[in-house]
Amino acid sequence: MNKNLKALLIASTVLATSIPTIAAAGADSGFYIGGGAGESDASETDTAYKAFGGFNFGVIPLIDLAVEASYVDMGTAADITAINAFGLGGLSFGPFGVFVKAGVAEIDTKLGSSETEGVYGAGARFQFGSLAVRVEYEEYDVPCKLSMTSVSGVWTF
Repeated sequence: MNKNLKALLIASTVLATSIPTIAAAGADSGFYIGGGAGESDASETDTAYKAFGGFNFGVIPLIDLAVEASYVDMGTAADITAINAFGLGGLSFGPFGVFVKAGVAEIDTKLGSSETEGVYGAGARFQFGSLAVRVEYEEYDVPCKLSMTSVSGVWTF
């Protein structure tokens, strides 16, 4: 067999067998829900909780694009809650991925005031099939410092 033809056959076989692996390297696409806990920082630190859900589009291998909504309780010291809406973009490296997110938050305080502000964040995830663990940081665009660092579990349907 001609050396060039043999090299072409080997390269074609490697490419054909690696395409499914590359396509599966991203996070699961579809609807997901999750919950987590961490630390809020609003003039003083406290334990914070969050619940969220979203949809990962999964249209491009190795790139994650998603929309997400969440409810956050910043703890009793801050007595602040927020409802957030995010757009997420990330890169997947097999089971590991990194992401950034940006959106808006409806922030409610203990004084009964409510305001809509920007919120942004970044994080990393480790995927085990349909289950993932996320570590992330979110910061709210308000005059005083308001942020949350959390660890969450995520289930993709």
